[in-house]
Amino acid sequence: MTLPVVAVVGRPNVGKSTLFNRVIGRRLAIVDDQPGVTRDRNFSPADWAGRHFYIVDTGGVIEDSDRPMDRLVREQAEVAIREADVLVLVTDGKEGLHPLDQKVAEMLRSSGKPVVLAVNKMDNLPRDPAHHEFWELGLGEPHAVSAGSGKGSGDLLDRIVELLPAADALPDDPTQIRVAVVGKPNVGKSSLVNRLFGEERVVVSDEAGTTRDPVDSTMAYHGRNLVFVDTAGLRRQSKVKEDLEYYSYVRTERVVRDADVCLMLIDGTQGISHQDLRIMEQAWEAGAGVVLVVNKWDLVEKDGFTADLMVKAMRERTPFLQWVPVLFASALTGQRVRKALDMVLEAEAQRQRRIDTSDVNDVLQRLVGRQPPPHSRGRPVKIRYGTQVRVAPPTFVLFSNLPREVPAHYLRYIHNGFRDAWEFTGTPIRIFFRESNTS
Repeated sequence: MTLPVVAVVGRPNVGKSTLFNRVIGRRLAIVDDQPGVTRDRNFSPADWAGRHFYIVDTGGVIEDSDRPMDRLVREQAEVAIREADVLVLVTDGKEGLHPLDQKVAEMLRSSGKPVVLAVNKMDNLPRDPAHHEFWELGLGEPHAVSAGSGKGSGDLLDRIVELLPAADALPDDPTQIRVAVVGKPNVGKSSLVNRLFGEERVVVSDEAGTTRDPVDSTMAYHGRNLVFVDTAGLRRQSKVKEDLEYYSYVRTERVVRDADVCLMLIDGTQGISHQDLRIMEQAWEAGAGVVLVVNKWDLVEKDGFTADLMVKAMRERTPFLQWVPVLFASALTGQRVRKALDMVLEAEAQRQRRIDTSDVNDVLQRLVGRQPPPHSRGRPVKIRYGTQVRVAPPTFVLFSNLPREVPAHYLRYIHNGFRDAWEFTGTPIRIFFRESNTS
């Protein structure tokens, strides 16, 4: 499903980043007493009361300033307002109502979006009634909070989730596979989609960043409906400056989260980069299948060993790549492009694969018999049995007398053993330990 977006806005130094960190439960946004610390927007998935959403932290709005940075921050906040489903205006209860609060409130009212008013720095709740003066903003009930201590944040979040639109459910089509075409800018994503469909489905240009919004295109292939989503190129977040590009980044992350399989494109003339690996890891951690396409292979000077050496070098950089299938192709010439469809089907089949409990325990017993788990403080750690509890991705639960004492290296040993037995090419697998009831 597509997650709604909540944007946190307000003038400088009212505690927007502190509130953002409070909502997501970790210190992601930089917090400082100096105004203007937040310049670029931070965003993160969040959840409350069973509702999931993205929350965006914006820089402080400074009205009528000609300083280039102030103007840029104000423009970014305006983009956040346009893109968000719910807006949270943060004010400062210690300083009281400020003329700039009125300016920002007018901006929010004119957007027509639902607005939640948060009066921050109310550390003496419930004794301090200072938040009542913010009724003057005309945005409804002021919600008194202390983002630093967490006071009042639950009531604020209750109001936010009340206003969230219903998440867009994906069509319940058992034949459908959502395929996100991802990669850095200008690696040929749109060209690949056009080649697969045999027509100009999406705009192709030599200028990096032509694709701004995810674009869906559907084809029937071997009895399955493949929905291809051509996304904007993902760059390192520190490189994302332009307003439209920033929100392309947000939307692309949402597409990756919703995808069944990600077709990851890299430029064969440049090789794999740290950012390419980060994008694939993002998809892998989200539970999507991954197929790596090395595009522009027609432009690479090569011999009979070039492809093998490239794959070996890539897999040495990060362990999970040994389970990701690699296709060397050219969207320009059509070389091996159609094979990507078969690899998508296979990755999704592996992602939906279910192993009988008897087979799981046969393999588990062999692994434990060959290499028992190490003792913990003199106590034997026993793994008694296991079962697969879900698919997409395949997820296993193993029961142990001391589940918290199973070391990470032994989990990797079990993981590799399951891979040797069943491969699961192109899909992540997940293994969890639970405490067994027997002693």
